[in-house]
Amino acid sequence: MNEGYDIVVIGGGHAGAEAAWAAAHLGAKVALLSMDPSRIGQMSCNPAIGGLAKGQMVREIDALGGLMGIAADNSAIQFRMLNRSKGPAVWGPRAQADKYKYAREVQRLLSACPNLDIVQGEVAGILTKGQAITAVALADGRRYDCRAVIVTTGTFLRGLMHTGERKTAGGRVGEAAATGLSACLLQLGLEMGRLKTGTPPRLRKQSIDFGAFELQPGDPQPAPFSYLNEYRADWSPPLQQVHCWIGATNPRIHEIIRQNLHRAPMYSGQIQSTGPRYCPSIEDKVVRFAAKDHHQIFLEPEGLHTDEIYCNGISTSLPDDVQEQIVRLVPGLANAQILRYGYAVEYDMVWPTQIRSTLETKKVAGLFLAGQINGTSGYEEAAAQGIVAGINAARLVVGTGADFVLRRDQAYIGVLIDDLVTKPPTEPYRMFTSRAEHRLLLRSDNADARLTPIGRQIGLVGDDRWSAFRARQDAIELAEGLLRESRLDEQLRRPDIQWSQIVADCPALAAVAPDVARQLEIRIRYEGYIARQDRQIERFAQMESKLIPQSVDYQSMIGLRNEARQKLLKFTPRSLGQALRISGITPADVTVLAIHLERKTRATGQGKG
Repeated sequence: MNEGYDIVVIGGGHAGAEAAWAAAHLGAKVALLSMDPSRIGQMSCNPAIGGLAKGQMVREIDALGGLMGIAADNSAIQFRMLNRSKGPAVWGPRAQADKYKYAREVQRLLSACPNLDIVQGEVAGILTKGQAITAVALADGRRYDCRAVIVTTGTFLRGLMHTGERKTAGGRVGEAAATGLSACLLQLGLEMGRLKTGTPPRLRKQSIDFGAFELQPGDPQPAPFSYLNEYRADWSPPLQQVHCWIGATNPRIHEIIRQNLHRAPMYSGQIQSTGPRYCPSIEDKVVRFAAKDHHQIFLEPEGLHTDEIYCNGISTSLPDDVQEQIVRLVPGLANAQILRYGYAVEYDMVWPTQIRSTLETKKVAGLFLAGQINGTSGYEEAAAQGIVAGINAARLVVGTGADFVLRRDQAYIGVLIDDLVTKPPTEPYRMFTSRAEHRLLLRSDNADARLTPIGRQIGLVGDDRWSAFRARQDAIELAEGLLRESRLDEQLRRPDIQWSQIVADCPALAAVAPDVARQLEIRIRYEGYIARQDRQIERFAQMESKLIPQSVDYQSMIGLRNEARQKLLKFTPRSLGQALRISGITPADVTVLAIHLERKTRATGQGKG
């Protein structure tokens, strides 16, 4: 049976959901393939969305018209703004979620999405003709003709789970691995690698003595992820808000871990692949930070109507009996019952040097990759790639415009993808604020000002969101005019002056909404720093705007070092600016390249004359 679609999305995780949502809203006819549609939007590990730098990406996805922020707001059971003690540039919105409600919200949004069909099945192959996508074949014999495919398989490509010496095929507990797709990607000429991630044990809530833990409440005034909610003065979380708890390991636990390292897959040689350095297992922490006598543990509810507690901080693949000892030695967990043991999972990925900044592969036209298959970790990194892949796939098949690529000064999403294609990860890539050189501009509070006009231009931002956005921008401009007319903007630059004091001196500002006042306060106080970053961006803009044609012949380029030639052939950078960010490429190499491109441009221009 053959059916036709414009785009087939393989995988229903956070990248796949965002890709399907974006592509379908842009007019493409989309099929979202999942081995189990009831698991679409599943939170495989931590039941939370956002965090430092990650929260900024969720707001960026929302500002562009994506779905993650809406689903997070509708399923959150605790909101916290991280890094409040520091400047707004590094504030990170985070929400603890009811993970079952979150998945239902994603599924609800997708089910109401026009142009989108959800299809159950396992992919057996991706079919091509002349290095271009033609169809997707399923294991049961079905075939879906299409012009583009977005692969978002997460940890399922030949997924193998480890708990001690026990190995089980699968990408997640209770779910089978995708076994045939890796071979297909290899046949298409893609170079594959293997990475590892892990998850901690889950405990029965009723068996925990929470009195032994420090209470961690949420914010009294929750800040939503979605601007659709922030623009509403009457918004409040729809679900009951709950607490989390903080505890710690101790020297006795660390000693037990050291005694059993020979049974840990990462240390016994059973696992050969690399895990995330910035989210290590508890056994890694004990080895790498040998002088530290404790590590924090966060007990996080997995939902309002479940007895499951997530033990953030003790991700592990140690054997069951060792996990029992570790858990029971934590104060307050002496009688804890483990509902599910922690485990590590190894999975196949594709080295992202083989994708363009659009997330389309260089070797196969119409084949896009998004999420952990590109070597990243985290729901937010996956969703960010998903929306970019969905937009570009739709623009390819519908023919609505040029490539959609965000710059490093426009979004954390731009930083993420640029890092992937210029600095291939040796471990699962995780976003941090320190990765963004323009983080004063890339704040969580102004993602709509940065990206909603772009989302509107490409067709992903609807009329309701656009009207609400314009109303707030008008309110900000009006309030800023009043502030400057009253000459109080200089006072507001002082850190000891509060907005309430400004209002006392200018009663006309009393009507300004709190979110507008917050935006204005940040804008005024950071004005000088932002102006300095703007000047830096202007200096680099010329390099970023000089695009390198895909047809450029590096082999025949006179004056280019052999190492630079090999790097440029491997990475095929999009622009001179991106070429300069490739490890091993020097300013002198880029100068040679720029001179060559200029000569080509002049020769082409003379030829046309």
